[in-house]
Amino acid sequence: MRMRHTAAWVAFATAALVTASGCGSESVKSAVKTVDKADKAMAALARATDRTEELGSAEVRMSTDLGTGTPIAMDGTYSWGDGYAFDVQMDTKAANMQAVNHSPKTHVLFVHGVYYYDVDAFPSGPYQGKDWIRVDGSALFGEKGAQALSGDNGSPSASMKGLKYAKDVQNLGTQTVNGRRTTHYRGVIDRAHMGKFKDVYGEGSPMGEATGTKSIVMDVWVGSDDLPVRLKEKLGVMTISMDFDKFGKTVSVKTPPAARTADLTDVIAKQQKQQG
Repeated sequence: MRMRHTAAWVAFATAALVTASGCGSESVKSAVKTVDKADKAMAALARATDRTEELGSAEVRMSTDLGTGTPIAMDGTYSWGDGYAFDVQMDTKAANMQAVNHSPKTHVLFVHGVYYYDVDAFPSGPYQGKDWIRVDGSALFGEKGAQALSGDNGSPSASMKGLKYAKDVQNLGTQTVNGRRTTHYRGVIDRAHMGKFKDVYGEGSPMGEATGTKSIVMDVWVGSDDLPVRLKEKLGVMTISMDFDKFGKTVSVKTPPAARTADLTDVIAKQQKQQG
C-alpha cells in the first residue's frame, strides 16, 4: 500500500500546483496610475486579467517540472466562473502513478477543493473495487493554504491578478507563440507581497518548504484579443507552464460516484507528517 500512497501523493502534488499564485481578488486596474512603461505593461495585463475573468473556462495544455527535469504533462479544461475546478488527463508515467494506474493517461478532477484520480480498481482490502482516489487539498497545503486557494483563487485569472504586486514588470517585446503574435510580459512577486498566499508558498508552509519558493517569477504572453496565450511561473525548483488553446463559458466538473471513491486524505496527510 505504501507504493500506492506514494504514487498518489506525487500525482496530487503535481496536479495541485497549477497556477495557484493569485494574491487577491481586486482588479489589477487599481494599480495603474501613470503612463510610464511599467504602468503601460500593467494596464495591458489588467485588460488581459479582466478579459480572462469575464470568461469562465479554457482548454489548456500544461507542463509541471518539479525540479527533476522530467515535466509532467496535463491537458483538459479549467473552469473558474463558479469556483475553481478542472478536468484533465495527466501523463501517468511522468507522474509516477504506474503503481495505481496502468493506463498511459490518468484522469484527474478538482472540485470544491478536492482532488480525484481515476485509477485501477483496488483488488482487495478496505477499498476493494473502488477505482477513484479522493484527496482533500488540506493534505497538501495545510488548512490555511487550502483556504487561501478556495473559491476562484487558484484560477488563471487569479494568478494574473498577482502581477499587481510584482516588482519591475517588463514588456519583453513581441513573440510568436503557438502560431499567434503575442506580447511577452514578466514580473517578480516576492514573499513580502504574496498576501494570503504566504500560507501556500511562504516560509514554513508545506509547499514553501517543498519547493524552496522565495519569489514567484511570472511570464505572460498576451494575444491581440487581450487574452493570455501562455502563462509560465517559476516557484523555487518548480516551473509551471500553461498554454491556452480556447476560452469559453463556465463548465461544470462533477465528482465521481461516492461508492467508487476511496478517500485517502488522512493516509496521505499522515504520510506527509512522517516524512516532514
